[in-house]
Amino acid sequence: MDTRGRLVAGSHNRNEFVLINADENARIKSVQELSGQICQICGDEIEITVDGEPFVACNECAFPVCRPCYEYERREGNQACPQCKTRYKRIKGSPRVEGDDEEDDIDDLDNEFNYGNLDTMGPHQVAEAVLSSRLNIGRGSDCNVRIPTHSEHESPLGSEVPLLTYGEEDSEISSDRHALIVPPYLGHGNRVHPMPFPDPSPLQPRPMVPKKDIAVYGYGSVAWKDRMEEWKKKQNDKLQVVKHEGDNNGGNFGGNEPDDPDLPMMDEGRQPLSRKLPIPSSRINPYRMIIILRLVILGLFFHYRILHPVKDAYGLWLTSVICEIWFAVSWILDQFPKWSPIERETYLDRLSLRYEKEGKPSELASVDIFVSTVDPMKEPPLITANTVLSILAVDYPVDKVACYVSDDGAAMLTFEALSETSEFARKWVPFCKKYSIEPRAPEWYFCQKIDYLKNKVHPAFVRERRAMKREYEEFKVRINGLVAMAQKVPEDGWTMQDGTPWPGNNVRDHPGMIQVFLGNNGVRDVEGCELPRLVYVSREKRPGFDHHKKAGAMNALIRVSAIISNAPYLLNVDCDHYINNSKAIRESMCFMMDPTSGKKICYVQFPQRFDGIDRHDRYSNRNVVFFDINMKGLDGIQGPIYVGTGCVFRRQALYGYDAPTKKKPPSRTCNCWPKWCCLWCGSRKSKNAKSKKDKKKKSKQREASKQIHALENIEEAIEEPNTNKSSNMSQLKLEKKFGQSPVFVASAVLENGGIPHDVSPASLLKEAIQVISCGYEDKTEWGKEVGWIYGSVTEDILTGFKMHCHGWRSVYCIPKLPAFKGSAPINLSDRLHQVLRWALGSVEIFLSRHCPI
Repeated sequence: MDTRGRLVAGSHNRNEFVLINADENARIKSVQELSGQICQICGDEIEITVDGEPFVACNECAFPVCRPCYEYERREGNQACPQCKTRYKRIKGSPRVEGDDEEDDIDDLDNEFNYGNLDTMGPHQVAEAVLSSRLNIGRGSDCNVRIPTHSEHESPLGSEVPLLTYGEEDSEISSDRHALIVPPYLGHGNRVHPMPFPDPSPLQPRPMVPKKDIAVYGYGSVAWKDRMEEWKKKQNDKLQVVKHEGDNNGGNFGGNEPDDPDLPMMDEGRQPLSRKLPIPSSRINPYRMIIILRLVILGLFFHYRILHPVKDAYGLWLTSVICEIWFAVSWILDQFPKWSPIERETYLDRLSLRYEKEGKPSELASVDIFVSTVDPMKEPPLITANTVLSILAVDYPVDKVACYVSDDGAAMLTFEALSETSEFARKWVPFCKKYSIEPRAPEWYFCQKIDYLKNKVHPAFVRERRAMKREYEEFKVRINGLVAMAQKVPEDGWTMQDGTPWPGNNVRDHPGMIQVFLGNNGVRDVEGCELPRLVYVSREKRPGFDHHKKAGAMNALIRVSAIISNAPYLLNVDCDHYINNSKAIRESMCFMMDPTSGKKICYVQFPQRFDGIDRHDRYSNRNVVFFDINMKGLDGIQGPIYVGTGCVFRRQALYGYDAPTKKKPPSRTCNCWPKWCCLWCGSRKSKNAKSKKDKKKKSKQREASKQIHALENIEEAIEEPNTNKSSNMSQLKLEKKFGQSPVFVASAVLENGGIPHDVSPASLLKEAIQVISCGYEDKTEWGKEVGWIYGSVTEDILTGFKMHCHGWRSVYCIPKLPAFKGSAPINLSDRLHQVLRWALGSVEIFLSRHCPI
């Protein structure tokens, strides 16, 4: 998305859209381009009335809607304005609809029943034209979107429902009515749910020919069986060659490798990307025995306490017994996860063999990384800048990474600090990748007391390191200068470089702001290489709205990232948690992208590690028992809890979708048991035989009825195509769940992410501003079933439990080099406040309907 380095600010509810940081000519041109009088539904220009004024559909908010969309909304829709939900009044020249009887002030008999050509169109066809127009807002005159007429939709039934002929020609059937196979949706992702609208660009169907490539047609090809047998035989021959050569040379090829270059790595690339490492029984069994012993002692203790009450102080005795029972239950619940802890191991080399092949683009999944900050005075901008720099320099394909920084305080200091950070990143990122340094946060890299020349053989490393350290010192001076300047706020508020007032001068009342610093706007590093995308986001805030603190900010980032990049995976880190291991994202992809076990994983949680802790750890900031014992035990059940940072999510799991289910294996039959067992269970078989037969008959009747019902539905769809409203209903359900943004709804049904390539940047900017408006989540499931869950002081734990309730499982990953490191509380009051918040949140969840027990 090319914004030419300008800040985009606006409010969807107030119909405002402004570009800042541009010269006068560019600003006027861009405002005309992005905020012109065009219909917000179909994209056509709004007509001029007889009085010479633009057509206004809603007199309350003046939301720009053209007359055809206005009339269709009154006739087929909910007869209300899409923005303010006020019922549309009849305008002179428009046909009368139900509910207009009380409007006697308009007398227009000539147009009272003039419905135009919409009578001949079905809702499905109108919705197709409307959505296609909505996605092409701002393209210019090259994309003229119009609603097709009835004659254009008329086609023979063969094109609607093709006849399956299995590739054989039939003289009685025309060539255009044979079975057709259409490729997936433009390669943008696999659909996990029915699309609420047709594909924006129709594809030319191709007839099924058995000689074609199977990857195009799938398993329905006639030649599938023969080609599969041929492929299996070829692969087995290769593996036998590898095994034979290895046996003769002690497992090595002795320098005489076979001609096929894929043989040495073929078998390795098929292996799982991770594995479980159970704790040895010699280590875990003694602890289990201690747990059992403690349970026995605890039972004897309560047996004595309950049977021997203190009659002289009965109230005090009862209170103490209740407290003891509470602590006993807490201890028992804490011991259950520790019964079967596990550890995990990843294979990064297998990940590269599978998804990064030489000469081909990387097939690794894209990742959107979220960084949240509020007050730059409590969270220093230099710390946030180091976190962002470590993200931009991560060891991952550049085009697969996008960093979104949420400034929930709308501070100009944070905005200017990110601007300086993006400039310094042009020098820091190529330096990190050239010499493979760790960690890639400059503050901690230059402060570490180790031999930085270890394993460094490049002759220019020392010289470039000194130059880079000098550049970083100058960068720190500039950031500190911004902090010092921010201490004195002007009376009129801050102003931008072009004289425009800073939109966030009022922290509690400001529009939404988006700025793309790095990415697809032509900014590259000093070596001419592409940089990851860096986006500044500050959601809209207005008085009278509940913004839900951090959870609301994270949900706003989910929606913005879905509009701009829509990566299938998300990484959430706090502004003071930098990436200490540049391969951390690859570690998580070993679980997420594993073809065998990765489908049901909703998130991968990394442990929290901290810098600056004293040797004795007087405030217990390391949390050894929780992160190194309890979390491993939870990983052995359904997975660890989400702790608020250092976690890689699957976007579909955050959308509230259920985990994919596997078919249950067939139950064990009597043939598996010995003969004497068959004699014992013979009576049981005779009793259950009739019931099984009855169940089979019922199931066959149900299947037959379903097939007949399905045929009836198909015939009804052929006879009356205009009455099929399933797509419109699914569209309404998705809008009720995710909000009224068609671009976001379209991206939410793509499992593998991606955005439409035919959407203009202007329309993306408008949608991004809309989804961060303060009223977007009203009457939706955001915060209830979608995204971060609201209503708890520990929204992170509650969000993880919610995904577990949908059938997902999580994974706990502990790499050898800590993935993330952060700043720990440095005084007792901050530490106690943190522990108190965790305790209150845990008790709150325990007593709520979200309790996992």
